[in-house]
Amino acid sequence: MSDYTAAGNGISGGYQGDSLGMQIAIATLAGVTWYNAFELMILLFVTFAEYRGLYFWSLFISSSAGLLPYSLGFLLKFFNVTPHQPWLPVILLTIGWWCMVTGQSVVLYSRLHLVLSNQRTLRRVLAMIVVNAIILHFPTTVLTFGTNLAHGPSLEPYKKGYNIMEKIQMTGFCIQEFIISGLYIWETVRMLRLDPDRTKRKIQYQLLIINSIIIILDVGLLVAEYMDFYIMETMLKGAIYSIKLKLEFAVLGKLIHLVHNHGWKPESFSAPRDLPDFVDATRVTTDITHAPPSITQRRPAWMNSDDISIAMFEHLPPDHLRNNSDVSNFSNSMSSEGRVYHVDHLPHDFTNPFSRYPGYPSRPRKIPEKPG
Repeated sequence: MSDYTAAGNGISGGYQGDSLGMQIAIATLAGVTWYNAFELMILLFVTFAEYRGLYFWSLFISSSAGLLPYSLGFLLKFFNVTPHQPWLPVILLTIGWWCMVTGQSVVLYSRLHLVLSNQRTLRRVLAMIVVNAIILHFPTTVLTFGTNLAHGPSLEPYKKGYNIMEKIQMTGFCIQEFIISGLYIWETVRMLRLDPDRTKRKIQYQLLIINSIIIILDVGLLVAEYMDFYIMETMLKGAIYSIKLKLEFAVLGKLIHLVHNHGWKPESFSAPRDLPDFVDATRVTTDITHAPPSITQRRPAWMNSDDISIAMFEHLPPDHLRNNSDVSNFSNSMSSEGRVYHVDHLPHDFTNPFSRYPGYPSRPRKIPEKPG
């Protein structure tokens, strides 16, 4: 039990216990965080065609300026690597904590508009992220510096305040992620009910499961916090956030493919009335009594043309953007006032950065000559 007590006393200064297992756990969790952060950064630069957009920069900042300095700062702090410069690990872990926690929420927010059409709700989510960043980060930062830099009688008030504020900010940020993940889950369940296309349900189920996992991981962190396992909670936080960012990167990119093909309309799935007896009307999903319409689709009116264009192309390999002139032509057509895009000009898979670009024919089509 003494090891757990020592783990809770790491708020001020480093780890004071002598447990080899605790020291191995600290180093291992830091290593897991660094590995996931470096892997995520490599995937970002390999996968994205253009290094721009809220989604890309929130992921990059969360992993580079978030995960890496956060785990490094706590590693230096707990192992007393810089006893004469106690401010150095505190600065590192504070910068990392800001970028990691709020950055992860921004990552979720950056793709929320692909499944949620209510602009008022989106603005409220963004306002929640900004307000929580101000009212939860700043007081905790002040108390963190006080507990690690103050000495003597002035240290105890900082420790008491930090113990209270740490639980408040953990609860606040967890509720924030519960809300954002809950919106994903709600909208995903709604799409599962309304969309009869089973080929797209795999992505929908993945989105549902990953956001459920995010909630479970946050609950685990809350349990460790309220049990006062401070050292284990802080080191687990870096590893868990790195796992959450990788899971979000794996599934949020697929939302582009899901939304692009999400052309369901209730009236389009009603079967015609007059069918031969040998035809199973329950399996008919198109209107076979009329000729097929022009090969055009319209995306929802609430989607911004620039947002969907960036989202669709940011996962394409850079060589396709450089070598295929049709991509620029298609991008221009996406911004037209009619907001109509042609299916023949669209790639089929935006989630695989190493696949070929199947949406374009390998050779030009022959246009039949007019008779006479």
